[in-house]
Amino acid sequence: MTRTKIKDALQLTPGGAITVKGWVRAYRSNRFVALNDGSSLANLQVVVDFENFDKSIIDQITVGSAISVTGDLVASQGAGQSVEVAATSVEILGTANPDEVAKTILQPKRHSLEFLREQAHLRFRTQTFSAVFRIRHAMAFAIHKYFNDNGFFYLHTPIITGSDAEGAGEMFKVTTLPLDNVPKDESGNIDYKEDFFGKETNLTVSGQLEAELGALALGQVYTFGPTFRAENSNTSRHLAEFWMIEPEVAFADLTDDMKLGEDFMQYVIKYALDNCKEDLEFLHNREVELDSKKPTAERNEMPLMDRLNFVVDNDFERITYTEAIQVLQNSKPFKKNQFKFPVEWGVDLASEHERFLVEKHFKKPVIIYNYPKEIKAFYMRNNDDGKTVAAMDVLFPGIGEIIGGSQREERYEELLKKCKDFDIPEEHVWWYLETRKFGTVPHAGFGLGFERLIMFVTGMTNIRDVIPFPRTPKNAEF
Repeated sequence: MTRTKIKDALQLTPGGAITVKGWVRAYRSNRFVALNDGSSLANLQVVVDFENFDKSIIDQITVGSAISVTGDLVASQGAGQSVEVAATSVEILGTANPDEVAKTILQPKRHSLEFLREQAHLRFRTQTFSAVFRIRHAMAFAIHKYFNDNGFFYLHTPIITGSDAEGAGEMFKVTTLPLDNVPKDESGNIDYKEDFFGKETNLTVSGQLEAELGALALGQVYTFGPTFRAENSNTSRHLAEFWMIEPEVAFADLTDDMKLGEDFMQYVIKYALDNCKEDLEFLHNREVELDSKKPTAERNEMPLMDRLNFVVDNDFERITYTEAIQVLQNSKPFKKNQFKFPVEWGVDLASEHERFLVEKHFKKPVIIYNYPKEIKAFYMRNNDDGKTVAAMDVLFPGIGEIIGGSQREERYEELLKKCKDFDIPEEHVWWYLETRKFGTVPHAGFGLGFERLIMFVTGMTNIRDVIPFPRTPKNAEF
């Protein structure tokens, strides 16, 4: 008999025989099996009348084991589900030793997120992480759908690169040189001419510069791929390997960029609300329960579903960086010295400042634009005031900055000067500079960290819990 996914079985009306397969989440009274196959947050109850089955079969139905069940779909006698399966045959697909299960996160009880990370090979089977990764899939699909439906072309930018898009270093080197006998040149430096690519190469921190090349021919493109940063940070917001979404649009200015960022974010979050209801409700309730045990000051300003609807239901406020500084300096927290970080023109805003603007002052998502040029990247377009660049950040409740973008500097002489100001060798980005010689046009784009988006949509507070196998300092397990 053809297998029915549990998600589909739960929607059927009683009557007829079906076959389901999955892993045993719980087994009580040698009779009631909670079966889950990953297709749904909910389990399907299977009733196994042990008197009708050989004891050798019954003994192998344990938490963590995998089974195939054929039986009649009947109305459930218990609360919590409308249907259940009255088993007529059970096949053991994979056993699980109860003594071994007791040492793992498969044991049906609450486990800390830290313990779950230690067993990342098993955490997909928990309700929390199955919900997170189903939502992650839905968000990836929504992103591709949005850009496809809006006429963007998906561009695969290189993972191995000879340039540093941010000009900030902290990149992973890629080499085939023998580390126990590295070739040196006459000056005693590493001779990269002997390396595989004949030059120094790294894992990319961004596909933006290459995406600009695509946009300046195809009109509008986007990247969605892995990026890497060798930053020795163990915070809840940093990974060494993460995924970035980076659209680039020709014939677009900063205003167009802000409009795209707002439309895009509202679309993907609305997609989650419409298509991930069961998983979002579970994560919402989980967060509410955890918040109830925290001091009031540490609780979320808004619960998860409210935060998502907050983004979808509100137009994004647009203010300049200068105006944002003025608002912050006139605020009660600033006057009462309650901000931990300084608020003055020329410094980057901290998360506490961004969240104040979103959650307390404007009470809507905020886009801040026209930042001081000293705190932004070399490729951002200089404004006429000589002090700021056409940059923008999108700020959300509970998380602060979620998108960073800008109008790109399309003027050759200006870009050449900025490379010198940022100490970026011309020969490293000659190809990038040349695009400004042949039919240069205004263009703009932004970057969105995929894991940052998943943190916001799921309410998870540690970035290591929204990527299947986190890569962090001293951690490359699994």
